[in-house]
Amino acid sequence: MVELMPGAEPWEAAGNGKYGDVGVLVLHGFTGNPQSMRPLAEAFAAAGFTVSLPLLPGHGTSVEDMLPTRWSDWSLAAEAAYEELAGRTRTMIVTGLSMGGTLTAWLGTRHPEIAGLVFVNPLIDGEQPGVTGMVAQLREAGVELVPGIGSDIAKAGVEESAYPMTPVEPLLDLHAALAPLVADLSRIRCPVLIFTSTDDHVVEPASSETLDAGVSGPVQRVTLEHSFHVATLDNDAPLIEQRSVEFAQQVAPAR
Repeated sequence: MVELMPGAEPWEAAGNGKYGDVGVLVLHGFTGNPQSMRPLAEAFAAAGFTVSLPLLPGHGTSVEDMLPTRWSDWSLAAEAAYEELAGRTRTMIVTGLSMGGTLTAWLGTRHPEIAGLVFVNPLIDGEQPGVTGMVAQLREAGVELVPGIGSDIAKAGVEESAYPMTPVEPLLDLHAALAPLVADLSRIRCPVLIFTSTDDHVVEPASSETLDAGVSGPVQRVTLEHSFHVATLDNDAPLIEQRSVEFAQQVAPAR
């Protein structure tokens, strides 16, 4: 049996009360695992929503397990988790951090029935000058792993349970999926909530601007001034949880 990193186990909660038949799919980021999104998932569950927080392929064990995985693996897993949860709920909301935000947008372009989408520092725009080219050069030189991008957190004493290294080939494959996604953003017509840290050392805030400009539905924006990239574990986590639950209650009214 493969040993999971601390907190990496998938998590779910059955809904209850007036929001019990509303499903919320929660998606973690690149090289991370459910630990980074567990507090947000639990906030939705505490409000009575039915919640699913899956572990994406190649994540939560060792970085070597991630080397052969690609965008197709993560997106297929997200689609499967979406279909499973949608099959037992009345309506759906999807939320994601970083690459989880990429997957959230991808699902939004494919499922017009989604009631609302919540993004936390989403990776949408791959235009980070020189970065992709530099990583491609490393791949050509046979480099498989580079220093990790996890645990970008301002709050003292808090760490993300993420891989200490970043796999090069999967990272390039993720970036290759961004341009087609941006071209499809106008298909998203449901309400959207975007949280953006002003000081993010992993994803440029411009990604949130690209998302905001590209979608067709109404957009709410929240600026996070006290958190870095993994804001769901950072100083603004209570704000994210409160606003996300309120948004879900607004877009998927109780029966």
